[in-house]
Order: sequence, then C-alpha cells, then structure tokens
Amino acid sequence: MPKDLDTGTPAGLNWAGNLAYSAARIEQPTSIDEIAHVARTAGHVKVLGSRHSFNDVADTDGVALSLETMPGDLVIDPDAHIARVPAGWRYGRLARALDERGWALSALASLPHISVAGAVATGTHGSGDAVGSLATAVAGLELIDSAGALRRLGRGDTGFEGAVVSLGMLGVIVRVELDIMPAYEMTQTVYDAPRWDAVLADFDAVTGAGDSVSLFTSWRNPQTFDQAWVKTRGAAPLELAGARRASGPRHPIPGADPAPATAQGGESGRWFERLPHFRLEFTPSAGDELQSEYLVPRGRALEALERLRSLAGQIAPLAMITEVRTIAADTLWLSGAYGRDTVGIHFTWQPREAEVRALLPRIEDELLPLGARPHWGKLFTVDAEWMPRLYPRWDDFRELTRALDPRGAFRNAYSERMGL
Repeated sequence: MPKDLDTGTPAGLNWAGNLAYSAARIEQPTSIDEIAHVARTAGHVKVLGSRHSFNDVADTDGVALSLETMPGDLVIDPDAHIARVPAGWRYGRLARALDERGWALSALASLPHISVAGAVATGTHGSGDAVGSLATAVAGLELIDSAGALRRLGRGDTGFEGAVVSLGMLGVIVRVELDIMPAYEMTQTVYDAPRWDAVLADFDAVTGAGDSVSLFTSWRNPQTFDQAWVKTRGAAPLELAGARRASGPRHPIPGADPAPATAQGGESGRWFERLPHFRLEFTPSAGDELQSEYLVPRGRALEALERLRSLAGQIAPLAMITEVRTIAADTLWLSGAYGRDTVGIHFTWQPREAEVRALLPRIEDELLPLGARPHWGKLFTVDAEWMPRLYPRWDDFRELTRALDPRGAFRNAYSERMGL
C-alpha cells in the first residue's frame, strides 16, 4: 500500500483525520495463514477496521492489518438464529445480506459504515431501553492469537465475557457469530424541541416511546432539546415531552442538510433503513468532526444531564450536537453497560482538538463521580487510576490478556496508558 501523501505513514490517517497511525507497515492479508504468520512473527500487531476511532486504540508501532480484502461469506444457522460473518465486514453490508435472506439484527449504530469486529471490540452501541450494545449480539468469536493459533470462544466458555469487548488486545478477530432474528419493518419519527424539564420529569416514558429513542441538544437553548428521534415497530406518539412531530426531514445537527439521514415522518421501511441515523449509500466525509462519549448509570443519568446543563455555556461553542441514548445492561467485562442499564451522552465536536481536550476534564469532573465510563474509541482524558473503579472485572481482563497474549503483541501505547 502506498504511503499516505499527507502523513508519510504507511497506515495513513483515521476517519476524522486527527490521528496519523504509527505503524511501520500495513498488511492486507487474504488468508488465515497470512494473518497467523503476521501475528506470530511481528513484534506488535493491531487491526484497523473502518478507522472510526478518534484516538489511538487501534494504533501500533508494528504491523497494522486491514481485513477488508479477506475472503469470506455470510453463513446463517436458521435453527440457532446465528449468523457467522467475516470480522472485516461493515454493518451496512451485513445488514443488506441478512435482510435479503429474511433476517435482521436487533440494533445498529448511527452509522452503518463501521466494521463488525471494530464496533464490537470498542463497545459501540445503538439505542433502546431493552437493547444491549452491538457486542451483546455476539455468540462466538474466532481469533488468531500471538502464537498464530486459531481459537474460538463462545458463550459459556471461560473468558468469553472478557473477550468480546477486548480493545483488540487478545488477537486478530477473523469471524464473529451474531444473534439474528426474523427481518422486520420500522418507522422513524422526529419531534422538534422537546422541553428539557418535561423530558427529565418523565424520562422513562420518553426513552420508552419506541424501540430506539435519541435526544439531541446543541446546548444553545438549555430549556429544550433540539430534537427527539423515535424509531419503532409500533405506533409513534403524536407528541413527546411537549413536542410535536417535525414538519419535514431533519438532520441531527440543526440546519444541516437532511439528505444523508434515514427516512422519517413515520414512513415504514426495512429495519436497516431506519435503525441507523444515516443512509448506507451516504459516505461520511472525514476530518469534519471529533467525538466523545460517556456512559452513565441510568439511575444517575438525570443528575448527569443537569450537571452538563450547568456547563452549557462552555460546551455550546465547541459542540455540533450532543446525543442522549439508552443501552440495556450486559455482562461483558469492558462494556460501558456492564452490570447496569446505561445512558450514553455522546458529543460530536467541531474539529478543534486542543480546545476540546481542554474542556473534557471539566466534563469528566462532573461525570466520573457518577460512574461514567468513557467510550473506548473516542476522545477522553480519563487516566488508568479510574479504570479499576469503573470496571469491576478490570483485573480479570488484565489476566485474560496475559493468558491469550503472553508476549504482548497486541498491546500498544493506548493499553499502557490505560494500565493494561
């Protein structure tokens, strides 16, 4: 692969353009044997998925692997309701392939362009009171460890719950087994300017208004949210927290062109054309935004939102939009929703990284005492001291990394900084 013209590095830039990867070289294997050889012989190895991480979680000073050229097909076990998918596939490709065969997933992230293995490994999520993160759909994983051996871990196996959200520290995931369900249709309805106090006064009713509910605020009017998006297989309410249905299509960022957004207005469509916020045929541009997210215990979410509202004057000049979503509790050791129902507070920032990084400690001072966990793939300044307090199975995960990767091939500067 030719070197990136802007950075001079073999692996080039991440999606946002705020990080130049450090890899000495990038490989695009086309077989399991090629992956095994790299894993066995390289000093350090990391896999680059869709490059949608905003930090160095996937960086390495050794060999970067891209699985986009790996062959492989979708295999469905209809009796077990399991799909076996190549790890490098993106969710958009997977969703269409599933739907063509009459199957679906229970959740998708806001962008369908992200890779399956990368999204799972960083605890990325969609939304829904009863819906877990994308990682909770994982029934099994196949990975190449640092000795070049192919391993499979499935539900019930020792270490499985630590291996799913793994930050790429256990090996090269080559195939993922996912829970699937019969395909279905949904609608999406947008509401303009739900009242802030009305939302907080009846938070459970608001987030339970559909299968997936997102609240958006730009912090410019602390008396209202800008919008609420309700995706449902049932009937959407006529009003929500004092807000009426939008008169036309909307983009999550007020005033932005809504053309890339999935269809709204209560129009019925396939599940994969409604669950994401953005259309699969829309290709996101790079370099126009930064992102952070903090995953707060649901029982502390209202307090967290009120604390952030007190910082609205500092957040608004840097934020494009902030999204509030819910995620069901799970048992995956490094998941942001481990052991508790969770509310994700997601910031999309203007590309002013120095100013954003200067503000993040102020936000974290408010949220960390409430038990907020930072999203692994986004910008944050939380240090290693906090991690064992935020993740009860932290030490168990560290032991698992030593067992599966005793020579540290899949560690990097990020994992060292996190105390792993």
